[in-house]
Amino acid sequence: MDDKEWLAGHFERYRPHLRAVAYRMLGSPAEADDAVQDTWLRLTRASVDEIENLGGLLTTMVARVCLNMLRSRHRRREEPLELHVPDPVISLDGESQPEDAAQMADSVGLALLVVLDSLTPEERLAFVLHDMFELPFKEIGPMVGRSPAAARQLASRARHRVKGGLPAPELDPARQREVVDAFYAAARRGDFEGLVALLHPGVVARSDAGIASMVTQGAEAVARQALMVNAALPPEAKVHPVLINGSAGAIVTVRGEPFSVMSFTVADGTITEITIIVDPQRVGRIAATVLAK
Repeated sequence: MDDKEWLAGHFERYRPHLRAVAYRMLGSPAEADDAVQDTWLRLTRASVDEIENLGGLLTTMVARVCLNMLRSRHRRREEPLELHVPDPVISLDGESQPEDAAQMADSVGLALLVVLDSLTPEERLAFVLHDMFELPFKEIGPMVGRSPAAARQLASRARHRVKGGLPAPELDPARQREVVDAFYAAARRGDFEGLVALLHPGVVARSDAGIASMVTQGAEAVARQALMVNAALPPEAKVHPVLINGSAGAIVTVRGEPFSVMSFTVADGTITEITIIVDPQRVGRIAATVLAK
């Protein structure tokens, strides 16, 4: 076996991990795949004899690739986006996910990705690598051109933004689904009080329509919004339960065509965050992978 075959075999072992790192850094399955492929190309130019810790080297390499992609993305934006909901990882509810998809989505809800998208590239790298993958700051610092202490400060600032003031999410998908199903049932009934009871007082609803976005806060405001949206939907609208980044969510179709993708964060029996994609082109592309099954 030559060096390239050895590298290729070991690289495939680490591919799910690398995709998981890249997805948390970039918030896009397609861009994560691009970053992993770029990492492979860079690895083929390395000397096998000089590799002591392949896993650590690959994590560092894919993180640097992602950091460059994030910096380029930020430079291209003339103005910061008011709200952008990253592309989720979706599977049918009750269907087991491939190992690499499950690893990408595990513990990284869509609402969390929205917050990560608001961080600077350096803050995002420090938080993702340290808090999600337990890399020490002495390894993170050189990636962003900072000392370990400065890298720690980057992660601390990011952590403060990420945690917010909402309770820790419910991890049991069955309990999540129970609350989400109750939400849709109350919306269909036009039950304002029932909706308010299912929503955390500090609930945040984020809606990304592509050219426009909206953020709504508070149980009563979100309940009113849900009733307005439901009233505008035709009778043919249908809710398809799905898992979005491993948590309970739904794809709403109208006359068989995808209308919206909705992700929910549930904590203590209430909904704390709702993340919605309603950009028609994105919804059609995202939903196609599961509705075609």
